Amino acid sequence: MTADRPGPAFSVHDIPFSTHGSWFGISPVLAERTRSEDLHLVSHQNGMHAVLRLVPLDPATGERAETLVEATPGLLTWTGPAGRVECAYETPDTVRLRGAGMPLRISAAARTLTPFSGTYFYREPAADAHVFTSYETGRRYRVTLLSGTAADVFGSQALGSADRGVTVAADTEGGWEIAVEELDTARPPHTPTAAFGKVVEAARNAFADFADTVAPWRSSTTPAAELAAYVLWSATVRPAGLVTRPGVLMSKHWMDKVWSWDHCFNALALAPGRPGLAWDQFQLPFDHQDDTGALPDSVTHSEVLHNFVKPPVHGWAFGHLRRRLPSPPDRADLSATYDRLERWTEFWLTARRAPGAALPHYQHGNDSGWDNATTFDPERVVVTADLAAFLTLQLRELADLARHLERPDDAERWTRAAEETQRAMLDELWRGDRFVARGVDSGDTWGTSSLLDLMPIVLGEHLPDDVGAVLAGRIEAHLTPYGLATELPTSPHYLSDGYWRGPIWAPATVLVEDGLRRGGHLRLADEISARFRALCERHGFAENFDALTGTGLRDRAYTWTAAAYLLLAEAHAERTGR
Repeated sequence: MTADRPGPAFSVHDIPFSTHGSWFGISPVLAERTRSEDLHLVSHQNGMHAVLRLVPLDPATGERAETLVEATPGLLTWTGPAGRVECAYETPDTVRLRGAGMPLRISAAARTLTPFSGTYFYREPAADAHVFTSYETGRRYRVTLLSGTAADVFGSQALGSADRGVTVAADTEGGWEIAVEELDTARPPHTPTAAFGKVVEAARNAFADFADTVAPWRSSTTPAAELAAYVLWSATVRPAGLVTRPGVLMSKHWMDKVWSWDHCFNALALAPGRPGLAWDQFQLPFDHQDDTGALPDSVTHSEVLHNFVKPPVHGWAFGHLRRRLPSPPDRADLSATYDRLERWTEFWLTARRAPGAALPHYQHGNDSGWDNATTFDPERVVVTADLAAFLTLQLRELADLARHLERPDDAERWTRAAEETQRAMLDELWRGDRFVARGVDSGDTWGTSSLLDLMPIVLGEHLPDDVGAVLAGRIEAHLTPYGLATELPTSPHYLSDGYWRGPIWAPATVLVEDGLRRGGHLRLADEISARFRALCERHGFAENFDALTGTGLRDRAYTWTAAAYLLLAEAHAERTGR
C-alpha cells in the first residue's frame, strides 16, 4: 500500500487550496487586492468569482468562530477551541467537508440577486440537496448532506437581497459531513466514493506521485521544490470552455489565464516528468493561433484576447523542450509544431515589419511581456534588440527543425534569415556599449536602465564575444542580494512595486541565466541562479519580488515562478551531482 505523505504545509493567504484538474479553489483571496476573513469557494469558470462563503461557527453563540487555518496538498483544516472542520477534494469538481464540535455555514458570497447577476439558492428535491446557481460562473454548486443535520436553511428561493445558504451541524452521532460539487445542470445524487480519510489519503498521494515525477532530484538543498510542484499541480485545470487541453493557469488567484509566453516556462519545468502535460502547455496557445499566424495574448475558460501578442520566445523554448522530453517528439508532432512556429515567425516578419525595415517592432510594451518597462517610455511602437534576439533564436530553431524534417531548402532559408536578423540587430541597435531602442515613427533612438535592453544575452553562444562581455557586465549591475532587478535600483525610474520597473521576475531570470551560461559567463549565471533560488525558498512563488527586500508582490501563487525555481534547482542539482 502506498504510504500516506502529507506534503508541504502552506498558507492559503498565499496559495489557494485546490487540486489537479479543478476549476475552483478554497481561498480568502477574492480578487486582486481583495481578501476576506473567511475562506470562499472561488471558481475560475467565466473569470474569477467567489461563489460560496465557508464559515465555521461557535456552537455556543452561533457566531463566526475564531479558527486556525492550516493546509497541505490533501487536507485543509479549520481548528478552533470547540472543534475542527476538514476539507478534501474527492474529485476535481467535488470537495468533501466534515466537522466535529463546530457547525459550518455555507452561504452565497453575493447577497444580491438580479436577473443578470448573483446566486440563486433552493432545495433540489430530486437529489435531496441544496443548490446554489451562479450567474457569474454559469455553474451550480450542490451541497449534499452525508451525515449530521441541516440545522438552518435560509434564503431558499429568495429573490433580491437576502442571505442564502445552509448551516450543517452534528446530529446525535457527534459529527457532520457534506459534499459540495461544481456542476453544469444536473447529475445523479452524490454517492461518496470512499470514506473521508481515504479521500484525504488519495489526494495526498496523487500530489506526492506528481512531485516524485516532476522533481525526483529534490533534496534538503532544494527545500522549496515540493511546494513549487504543488503550485503547478494545484493550478492545473481540466479541458473546459476555450482551454482545449489540460492547462496550467498562471494562478488560481486573479491571474487565472494562460499567457502566450508564460506557458513556455511551465512546459519546460514539467517536461522530464510529465511530458504529456508539458507538450499540452506548449501547444495550448497555438490552438488559438489566428489567420495571420499571431498567437493570442492570453487564453482562459471563456475568453481569448487578441489585442496584444507576446514575444516570440517559443523557438528558444521549443529547442529546450525537445531536449528535456524523455522521448523525442515523433515526426508528425514535429511537423505540426514546425508549421505553427513558421506561421508565428512569419507574423513577425510581415505584420510587424514596417515597409523596408529589417527588424520587427512591438506596438506596445504589453507585446514584449514587459508591459511598463522604461524602454517604452519615449514611444510605444518601437524596434528593440530583445525582440530581434528572440526572433533570431526562433529562426534558428526553425532551421534545425527543417533539417530534422529533411527540408534542406527551408533550413537554408531560415538560417539565412536568422543571420540577417542578428546582423541587422547589431548594425542598427548596438552602440558599442549598449543596445538602443528605436521609435518606428520618429526614428529616434534611446537607451534606458531597463534590464530589457540587455535581453539579447539570450543569444548566448551566437553573440560576438565582445558584445556578450559588455552585456554580462551590465547585467551584473542589476544583481541585488535577491536577484535581477528589472530596472537599475539607482535609476530615477526605479519603483519597488513598479511591475517591470524594478521588481525581480522569474522569466527574465531564466532567460538571462540561460543566455549567460551558453555564452560562457558561468560565474554570473551561477550567482543569478543561487540568488533566485534562495529568494523563492524564503519568500515563495510570487508574481514578482521587491528587488531590495525580496518581499513577494502581486499574485502570490504564480506558476511560472514555481517553474523557474524547478528549472534552476534541477540544473543546480545536476551540476553538483546531487
